[in-house]
Amino acid sequence: TYFVVVNAHAPGCVIQLFYSTRLHFLIPQQVDNLLFFSYNHKSSVLLIFFFNALVFSFLLFKKGITENKQDSNWLALFILLGGLYICPFMLGYAGWYSVKSYREFLFFVPFQQLLLIGPVLYFCIQSLLNSQFQLVRKDALHFLPAGLYLLYSLVVFIVDKWVLDEFYFYADGQDKDLDFWYQMAGLLSMLFYLFMSLKDYRRYRNRTVQEVSYADEIAFKWVEHFMLAFGFILLLRILFFILNPEWGEFGSKYWYYLCFSMLLFYISIAGYAHSVKTSGSVNFASTYLPTLEPEEELTEHEAPNLLEWKHKIIALFAEQQAYKNPSLTLTDVATALGTNRNMISRVINQEFDMNFNDFVNQKRVEAIIKQLNQGAHISNTLLSIALDCGFNSKTTFNRAFKKETSITPKQFIEQYEHKNLGSNDHLKRTGTK
Repeated sequence: TYFVVVNAHAPGCVIQLFYSTRLHFLIPQQVDNLLFFSYNHKSSVLLIFFFNALVFSFLLFKKGITENKQDSNWLALFILLGGLYICPFMLGYAGWYSVKSYREFLFFVPFQQLLLIGPVLYFCIQSLLNSQFQLVRKDALHFLPAGLYLLYSLVVFIVDKWVLDEFYFYADGQDKDLDFWYQMAGLLSMLFYLFMSLKDYRRYRNRTVQEVSYADEIAFKWVEHFMLAFGFILLLRILFFILNPEWGEFGSKYWYYLCFSMLLFYISIAGYAHSVKTSGSVNFASTYLPTLEPEEELTEHEAPNLLEWKHKIIALFAEQQAYKNPSLTLTDVATALGTNRNMISRVINQEFDMNFNDFVNQKRVEAIIKQLNQGAHISNTLLSIALDCGFNSKTTFNRAFKKETSITPKQFIEQYEHKNLGSNDHLKRTGTK
């Protein structure tokens, strides 16, 4: 005997087909309470991504608590919210909305915390860029809209389940998470906080290249890629708001949730990898990036002497080889020359026409080229030479070298050897004559 259940209001609009040799002995209430999960290509794929979100959020929460890392806790919360976002659609494709008891439970659970995702993203980025970040009282305002929606969900549950004998809010059989006003408000909230996060990240990047000589090592490229990918998903949502105003029927757009799930999977892997990589960093901000000091105005005596300070900087790097310090900062140079950071920054920006990070890397590349021309690569590896000259990684060295010379270190050595080979051939011919 076959039994068909159809629910047009459920996400995914699932048609369930059940088989039972004894179905004719079951009354409707018994059928309504059957436990099942329809494993099809849609529900199964989303289930994998949902389980992934739960696992990585747990691992990050555990790491955040044991190592006192705020960024891990915020990232874990973001991943958990992402998992909850796809949960109703996973269950919808699995047929849970076809069972009355399940459907009523799912309707009253606010899975899609759209007004909470934005603030969590923002504070996650803040804690990643500064481990000393702490929430203050005024930050509670960011969570007020999400709190009001939770209160609204609670009121809906109490009124429909306890106060009234029949549904009032859910009389139309539509999930309130899919209401147009809520979806639009959530989209605007996420766009706003994404914009603020990108703005802070750009400010952070501009600061690092002006302050330290290891900007690439603390660039958090995966964070930038994550935010850009998240922005692409939001653009897709805007497109569907235009093409499909009936947002409540958006549950049938399976590929959108698949794209969102893949993005969430990338965030989980990249975020956890970063957490493991930085494990043991007790004070990330003070270790990698010095605290900004108040802006200092140049004195009347200092202002006209930029050229003089330029020569002092050149002498410092030539005589004391300051570039060999892999953690060299603008403050270190200012202290060595007995002046302030603003003076050094202004001289490098105006007289050398570059930022501090590029200036130091240029000096490192010049030192490496000098050693290569002396044949240092014959008895040493390129990486050892690069590390000796102050670079922190092979990737940063290759990037800086190509930026200064327009060729890779390997190509430079090949040209050097070809040039020497030609010179030796010429000497042999001259000697023969």
